[in-house]
Amino acid sequence: MSTQLKLNTGAAIPAIGFGTWQDKDAQEDAVLEALKAGYRHIDTARIYGTEPAVGRAIKQSGIPRDQIFITTKLWNNSHSPEDVEPAIDASLKDLQTDYLDLYLMHWPSPFKSGDSMMPKDSDGKMITGDADYVETYKAMEAVMKKGKTKAIGISNFSKAEVERLLKETSVVPAAHQMELHPYLQQKGFAAFHKEKGIHITHYSPFGNQNEIYSSGQEIGKLIEDLTLVEIGKKYGKVGAQVALAWGIAQRHSVIPKSKTPSRIRDNLGGDFKLEAEDVKKIEGMNKKLRFNDPSKSFGWNFYADLEGKK
Repeated sequence: MSTQLKLNTGAAIPAIGFGTWQDKDAQEDAVLEALKAGYRHIDTARIYGTEPAVGRAIKQSGIPRDQIFITTKLWNNSHSPEDVEPAIDASLKDLQTDYLDLYLMHWPSPFKSGDSMMPKDSDGKMITGDADYVETYKAMEAVMKKGKTKAIGISNFSKAEVERLLKETSVVPAAHQMELHPYLQQKGFAAFHKEKGIHITHYSPFGNQNEIYSSGQEIGKLIEDLTLVEIGKKYGKVGAQVALAWGIAQRHSVIPKSKTPSRIRDNLGGDFKLEAEDVKKIEGMNKKLRFNDPSKSFGWNFYADLEGKK
């Protein structure tokens, strides 16, 4: 089955998307493989450097543009309001399309405006910018009005940051992409989004599966957690697929990533219905463990009021 969820714009978003973070050189083949397997939601970002590969893969697939949901993200060096339109234009050019389905502000934190994605001083410290994310978002509203994206949203915001955005801007974000998995469930924060009509997308739906998360290496892998493995046996599924189904059970979308053809296909098998008792069992797994927090290197205190903040 292929579950479709609804954004507050009325648009449909496929519950399972294909993430393209990391492994830049493998992405063209991986995205083509994903599209062949049946994915119709592709998630990328300016900083990933994978937009050109995604654009080429979509072209090669022969699948009509209107059948694919494309998300990309504004990077921190383009937060000055006058930088937003050139940034989306560059993304559109690389993706070989004239509109996005969803354009997200990747982080609330600005870096120094300019060509460098990671501007650093002579001591190797990030040079932050002074653009206010509310003004950045207003510039995103303007590119949406021009038809360059059908929806706009955010990523990695705290509750206070979302609340301020809702108060000071006119377009309610269509989506908020955040780290969410059975070890970091953020139930209260998720309920707040539901109440506001903001769709949630889970990144890193497999938690500490990613080697880049040093904080998650000294504990067992989430997808090998016995709770997930045992539930999986009942449905003929593996732990990873159960972790995805748990996200979809909450009407959230999930964006697993892989460059291995068999895993790319297997992850689509995460779109199945968990019985209520199994969802309940997974709720008992919450460890409030957050694996992605670049506060120190980005010069911004992320997730200040959220679960899993160290």
